Amino acid sequence: MDDNRPTTTLPQRHATLRVVAMPSDCNYTGDVFGGWIMGQVDIAGSIPAISRAKGRVATVSVNSFVFKQPLFMGDVVSLYADIIKIGRTSITVNVEVYAQRDPVGPSCVKVTEATLTYVAVGEDRRPRVVPPEQN
Repeated sequence: MDDNRPTTTLPQRHATLRVVAMPSDCNYTGDVFGGWIMGQVDIAGSIPAISRAKGRVATVSVNSFVFKQPLFMGDVVSLYADIIKIGRTSITVNVEVYAQRDPVGPSCVKVTEATLTYVAVGEDRRPRVVPPEQN
C-alpha cells in the first residue's frame, strides 16, 4: 500500500458476497465508481433479507452509507451482511465492505459501511408480513 492508512483483516466468517472490481467498474484513473459499490452493497444486503423473508424483498431505504476508503480496479471485495432489525414487514441489514489489494504486498482495508432496509413483498409486489423465525 502506498500510503499510511491502517490495514485490517477480514472478519473470521464467510463473506456474504465476494467480487473483483474490473475495469468496466472504474473511471479512467482506475477508481471504482461509488454507484458500483452501492449496487454490490444492495445485492449483499438483500441476500440475508431474502432468506429471512422467505421470498422477495424490495429495497426501501438506504439509512446510511459511508465511503471510508477508495476502492481500486483489481481489488478483491468482500461484503459481510447481517440483519440488525426485523419489523412487521421490514428487515434492516448492516453491510461492511473490505478490499484486499496488492498480492505482492497484501493489505486489507475497510472501504464501506452501510445500513439498508428492505420490505418483504408478495407476488403482487405489495408489502407482506415477515414470517416468524423457525427454529
